[in-house]
Amino acid sequence: MKKNHVLLVLMQELRLSSWLPTTNREVKIKGWESLDVILFSGDAYVDHPSFGPAVIGRILESLGLRVAIVPQPNVNDNLQDFEKLGRPNLFFGVTGGCMDPMISNYTASKRKRDKDAYTPNGDIGFRPDYATTVYANILKEKWPDVPVLIGGIEASLRRVTHYDYWSDKLMPTILENSKADMLVYGMGEQPLREIVRLLAKGVPFSSLKTIKQTAVLLTKDEKIPKNSNWEDVDIASHEACLSNKKTFASNFKIIEQESNKLAARRIFQKVGEKTLMINPPFPTMTEKEIDASFDLPYTRLPHPKYNKRGPIPAFEMIKHSINIHRGCFGGCSFCTISAHQGKFIASRSQESILKEVDTVANMPDFKGYLSDIGGPSANMYKMKGKIQSICDKCVAPSCISPVICSNLDTSHKPLTELYKAVDSHPKVKKSFIGSGIRHDMLVPEFNKNADAQELDDYTEEVMTKHVSGRLKVAPEHTSDPVLKLMRKPSFTYFHKFKERFDKINLKHQLKLQLIPYFISNHPACELEDMANLAAETKDMGFQLEQVQGFTPSPMTVATVIYYSGYHPYTLKKVFTPKTKKDKDEQHRFFFWYKNDNRSWIKNTLTKLGRPDLLKVLLPAKTEKWRKNKPGKPKHTFDDAVPFNQRTNKLKYKKRK
Repeated sequence: MKKNHVLLVLMQELRLSSWLPTTNREVKIKGWESLDVILFSGDAYVDHPSFGPAVIGRILESLGLRVAIVPQPNVNDNLQDFEKLGRPNLFFGVTGGCMDPMISNYTASKRKRDKDAYTPNGDIGFRPDYATTVYANILKEKWPDVPVLIGGIEASLRRVTHYDYWSDKLMPTILENSKADMLVYGMGEQPLREIVRLLAKGVPFSSLKTIKQTAVLLTKDEKIPKNSNWEDVDIASHEACLSNKKTFASNFKIIEQESNKLAARRIFQKVGEKTLMINPPFPTMTEKEIDASFDLPYTRLPHPKYNKRGPIPAFEMIKHSINIHRGCFGGCSFCTISAHQGKFIASRSQESILKEVDTVANMPDFKGYLSDIGGPSANMYKMKGKIQSICDKCVAPSCISPVICSNLDTSHKPLTELYKAVDSHPKVKKSFIGSGIRHDMLVPEFNKNADAQELDDYTEEVMTKHVSGRLKVAPEHTSDPVLKLMRKPSFTYFHKFKERFDKINLKHQLKLQLIPYFISNHPACELEDMANLAAETKDMGFQLEQVQGFTPSPMTVATVIYYSGYHPYTLKKVFTPKTKKDKDEQHRFFFWYKNDNRSWIKNTLTKLGRPDLLKVLLPAKTEKWRKNKPGKPKHTFDDAVPFNQRTNKLKYKKRK
């Protein structure tokens, strides 16, 4: 019995040693006397390449460092979590988690969420508001002479003067309030490798001022570090932004353009008596570099400490999925992906992807179904500029708005071949595409430089083999002025895509549903635009489900407009719904089919002078309406013409 007990303990310790240590006991199991880096994270620890803290930990480990992680440290007790592992030899690393903690904690209407997807059982209360700042302040108080490096999406998107929606204030760089010594923005692998390389050479942390993709606050006594390879640009000070909203808006054009350039300038901003210095980003990761990040020895599982606390929702969603690339060249005005991951695509090799597919396929709970083969946008894999020198000079925040760049190679052939290679694995019954697909890139009328047959082949491949009943796409709106500001194409192209979708549906008798995503309350959107959206989508046969209100998050054009009232590129005024009443009314049009809204819709459309929309949304006679079903009329009125004629006769007023 005693021998069996010892064997069981040894097996448990061996199993624990597969993860980065989270306690002193686990550090001892590793046989370490001290730690080089200690990471603090607002998320539970999931050792998986889709979770940033795990990626950073494994990168540092691969460089020969002894790394531990303290996931979701308690900030409401005696703060022992910040002391239990002692002092690291090099630095503390801090991240708020895979999402901005304020978005994790609150809805668009600023209500406290009842679930946290990155916590076991979805429990709330384990991640403080503004987690990066809270953690960094505690560490600097307890260990004032140990460098604190912050990163992750919260730090990345708050690296410069930004509007914070939840406090309704303009905030300085997060370096100021967090008291951190350095900020790594974007995906952190490249700057971290350089930081460790220089520290290993004996360079003090305090001297690391010119590492790409980092930001630091310089005191008034510090000299500006020289770098003859970089050009510099000054933006308006934090104090100037506080006193003038138009000045704040004008800053953002520079910030966005520099963050999306291959050869960016170094940005300087005065913050009181200090100077914020944001160094240019690293070049887009090569195939070899991104493969190396995904090929690290992840267990692909949550830490065993959570076994009795319940599943982690975010992990359950992605545990049988494969991320094939990073970055997004869409540049949508409301989205933060390009601000964090960049607009240039970093794609993994097919060999690396298939290696991960094999790993997932051999997991004990794998039933043969991959939940996703995708990325920020599913169909941007291997896409890049045809002539690199043209991309080198580009300052455009989007490669596909207002039109698709003639230098962009949008071939979907590598993706189609990848899907077929994945499906050839003997243990894979079906692979789904769960990431959002850019439907506009599959429309030849919009993607004019692409091979139309190749686009149709890809669409048919996805619909026939990689969709489980529903295909989700994101037209976001129907109003041309709103879509232009969003950097999204005209809704006309959604109609074109739907024609192709219906054609393939009928050809293969699939009975798939097309599920469009829409946003209300976006800058430039007026109440009449939402009424038009409701009527036009109803006329197409949709009863909307995937809808959301615009949430202003740092580092987006839309958020700058929301706060300042000015477009950062034109400095012209833009209307934005801001009051609770305006937001609720716009959102209400999504749900025209609810009886509670009928009277309100009737009164509102009467005041707007739009009886034409009233007839569509609330017809006087009995309406026989049914959801979008392929090959059948989407809805009929007892006095209406057939659907295929009605769509040509109904006209929706578009604001010019």
